[in-house]
Amino acid sequence: MKAFKGRGAGAVTSIRVRLAAALFVALLPVLVLGGLQSVFAFRAEAELRQQALERAASRSAAIARTRIESAGVLLQTLGPGSVGLECAQRLADIRARLPGYANLIRFDARGRVACAAGTTPSDPGRATRPWFRALAAGAPLVVASAPGAVYATEPAVLAAVRPDDVDGRFDGAMVAVLTLRSLRLETTSRFMPDGAEIALADSRGDVFAATEASAFGALPLGWRAKAAERGAVLWSGKDRQGRERAFSAAPLIEGGVFVLLSAPSPGLLSWAWINPISRLVLPLLAFFLALGAVLYATERAVIRWIIYLQRVAAIYARGRFTVRPLQAERAPPEIRELAATLDDMAGAIVARDASLMDSLAEKDALMREIHHRVKNNLQIITSLLNMQQRALTDPAAKAAMNDTRQRITALAQIYRALYQGPDLKRVDLRPFLEELTALLLAGDASPGGAVRTEVHADPLVIDPDRLAPIALFAVEAITNAQKHAFGERGGLLSVSFAVHGGEAELSIGDNGPGAVEGRTLGVGRTLMNAFARQLRGKVTFETSPSGGLLVRLIFPTPQAPDAGT
Repeated sequence: MKAFKGRGAGAVTSIRVRLAAALFVALLPVLVLGGLQSVFAFRAEAELRQQALERAASRSAAIARTRIESAGVLLQTLGPGSVGLECAQRLADIRARLPGYANLIRFDARGRVACAAGTTPSDPGRATRPWFRALAAGAPLVVASAPGAVYATEPAVLAAVRPDDVDGRFDGAMVAVLTLRSLRLETTSRFMPDGAEIALADSRGDVFAATEASAFGALPLGWRAKAAERGAVLWSGKDRQGRERAFSAAPLIEGGVFVLLSAPSPGLLSWAWINPISRLVLPLLAFFLALGAVLYATERAVIRWIIYLQRVAAIYARGRFTVRPLQAERAPPEIRELAATLDDMAGAIVARDASLMDSLAEKDALMREIHHRVKNNLQIITSLLNMQQRALTDPAAKAAMNDTRQRITALAQIYRALYQGPDLKRVDLRPFLEELTALLLAGDASPGGAVRTEVHADPLVIDPDRLAPIALFAVEAITNAQKHAFGERGGLLSVSFAVHGGEAELSIGDNGPGAVEGRTLGVGRTLMNAFARQLRGKVTFETSPSGGLLVRLIFPTPQAPDAGT
């Protein structure tokens, strides 16, 4: 029975839980392999995208360099003839035909605007600017990282060439303002994430033009040397808003101008978004689908049939063996064999129970017959004693014979109650006392008045071993009342039996003259004391409320035997 006491704790180790755990362990390598493949694919994807970003920086620098060189060629072409009345119109026409130029400007040797395709900001110190002085010193092409004034309404870079006069002397500057938009790398490649930004920086790492200034942060140490050596350099960092981004730098032209690219850092949901289902979701989905499919198949093929057989076994445990597991015919062969075994077991139990019930019925019939014969034998003894009593002439002998006859009558009444009652092992004390009292008074052969009886008894079912001393005690008490209380005038005999929890009390009283002073202890009282000791109780002799003698027997309440014992 101890194995069945932990059903609540056993739910944790049920077949469902164990099977789910086994399947989880069996399918876990598939999930881990899928996860590792996703991680490796993600890393490879990140490396490809980083390489793409590095190549994009180099390409952007090449494109910008080409644009600047093209602008230089254009400016050198326009340089000699970029003066005169139609200079501004010619420059405006060229800007309209060539997109990407925010402005085309011709400065004289003092830094004054000679003509321009658009509005040019005023800069009194233009002639002292580093880029202008570099041209004056003989540099053929200069890209200005800090031109000293804002030459466009959007991020742009200034490219300037040196025009000479007919004598070969410095004759000012021919300037093209290039927008960064024209230098920006196209983001249509699937390896490029959204949100890429471009900027120009000088050798000190100062960004002087950017499509989005907040997308760039502090540059790491040694980036310039690595970019000049490798052609491009890649690193990760944070922008001005604290966001993780990937950066790439490539030299634009000699002189310390670099192209910077900034893109969102590769993340599991950003860079790997190109194919997240096949890379991460599909392994998880396959794992849970396989787990669910196996659990469902197990539930339908095994678990539900085990639960069905468990319900059938629970019905058998309640004693209903007529139920047959017919639904198990649709179960797998192993379950059908188990159901057939369970059905055979139920049939065997039914046959065994029938045999046991037949044996028990035979036993009951035999016991009733034995009790009946014992009762008949006791009645024969009673009849013989009655005949012997009538033949006696000595009153004392007749009284002794009558007492013996009544005691045997009480024993016969016990056996009569056993074989006539519904249970061979238990007798209800209340009807037994009523019948015994009536039988003893009816068998009184002494002449006298009528004796009225009052019997009040609580119901109590006890076994014959405890009933015998109670019955014999009642015989002695009633016989004593017949002899000494009633006489010729008759009287009232009260018999009361009450149960007070753990104690029971049998009281027999009369309304006679009461106990005679100085009477010696007779055989009846001796027997009553002996019967009380047999019941582990005590007996008292008191004066009844009606003036007669009240005999009280108090003893522990007998416990009725179980029906199944």
